[in-house]
Amino acid sequence: MSLFMNENNINMEVENYVFENGGEYIDAVLYICEKYNIEPKIAAKHLSKPIIEKLEVEGRQMHLLPRKSAKLPI
Repeated sequence: MSLFMNENNINMEVENYVFENGGEYIDAVLYICEKYNIEPKIAAKHLSKPIIEKLEVEGRQMHLLPRKSAKLPI
């Protein structure tokens, strides 16, 4: 990770990208990774919990992640 990119900067850049350009959080994270030459696996370790949750929702909507099945209390 570059010296000027820290956890807060990554999260702010992702949020700013989505706010300014619209689109998905997945696209924003990949754009930031490409811009700063960071592996997505490394950047993922520095994302905030709210962004991770938004990424999970998007992943399920795009059928990239399995849907959570609701279990009936029987």
